[in-house]
Parts: sequence; C-alpha cells; structure tokens
Amino acid sequence: MAVAKSLGDPRVFRAGFLHIRDNDPKLRPILDAMGVIKFKPQGKPFESLVESILSQQLAGSAADAIIAKVRGLFPGGALEAGRIRRIDGRRLRAAGVSPQKLTYLKDLSIRVSGKRLDLEALSSLQDEDIIRTLDEVKGIGPWTAHMFLIFTLGRPDVLPVDDYGIKTSVQRVYGLDVLPKKAAIEKIAKRWHPYSTVASLYLWHSKDSTPPPAGDGGARQG
Repeated sequence: MAVAKSLGDPRVFRAGFLHIRDNDPKLRPILDAMGVIKFKPQGKPFESLVESILSQQLAGSAADAIIAKVRGLFPGGALEAGRIRRIDGRRLRAAGVSPQKLTYLKDLSIRVSGKRLDLEALSSLQDEDIIRTLDEVKGIGPWTAHMFLIFTLGRPDVLPVDDYGIKTSVQRVYGLDVLPKKAAIEKIAKRWHPYSTVASLYLWHSKDSTPPPAGDGGARQG
C-alpha cells in the first residue's frame, strides 16, 4: 500500500494551500493574510488519544491542568497503555479524571496493552478505516478520530463537520444566518477536496483561537 500523504511534508501543505486559495474565494483573503502557516503533526498515537479523552467537555486551561496531573502520576510523565491499565483508578480520579473518562481510559489501555488495538498500524490505513477502528473504543467518536487524523497523522483531507469551531467559522466566513449543519458544511467543502484539512486549519486560525476546541459532537464533548 502506498504511504499516505501527510501535511507534515511542506510540499503537500503548500499544494493544499494553493488548491484552497484557487478554489474558494471566501477563504482566499484569509489565506492571503496568513500565508502558508507552519503545521507539524505531533504526538505518539496512544498519548494523543489519552489527551483527547481527558480534554473532552473541558475548557483548554482546565484540560491542560488535568493532563499535567495525570502525566505527573507516571515516570517521566509518559502515558503508556500498560501503566494506565494497572494504575489504581482512585489515583486518576484524584487527578481530576471523571468516572466516565476513567472508563474510557481503561478501555483504551486494555485494548492497546492486550494487542487488540494496534495504534501504530493505523498509519497504514485509509481515513475511514481508522475512524471505524477507533470508534470501537469507548469514548472515542468521530470528533476525536478526526483530530487524531489531523494532528497526529497529518492527513490532508479530513473534514471535522462536528467541530463547533469549524461551524462558527463557516457561519462567519460564508455569511450564514444560522450555525451550519453537516450537510451545509459538506456542500461548501466540495471545493476543498482533497485538502479539507488545510481549509479547516485556516478556519480555526481565522477566529484567533487555538485549534481545536476538543469534543466529539461539539465543543469539548466525548
């Protein structure tokens, strides 16, 4: 199977930038004003998913505080499946992890440490196959999977239609009277393919926010 393109390759990102600029007059002024932004996918797959789960339904500062406390429970701050699987749940609760999120973390950790879920192998799969695979884990829905595809794997054609930040930015940039639903965003995004991720990044940046607000189905939800 051919290696999937990644926006971590500056040539791929620039190609996406030029594609969006040429095909979307509404986004063109935003791209011209910002130029080619720096983007680098980062994070280990397991740690990225743990941080996404911990961030659900929380404001950025609160999420960051809990992530720091959870990392502080482990040597070197490393989030590893085996250690999260074995740790007493009461210690995670004391770090601010909700009972529901504790269930999610344990399910993810059990799957990964038990070799039922091979996160490293996900990079060889197509986007939709990755979404389906991750959806089997408790607490991981389309939003978290989309963020994983964008920020961990750097996939170029991801359209996070459930993200509240994308909805509000689309409403503002395209002059819509109401917050757009999935179908409306998908219609606008037809001109973005195969670089929907690039358009999404500029929409997030256009509202002077740190992309993205985390949550499946909306702003910081699970």
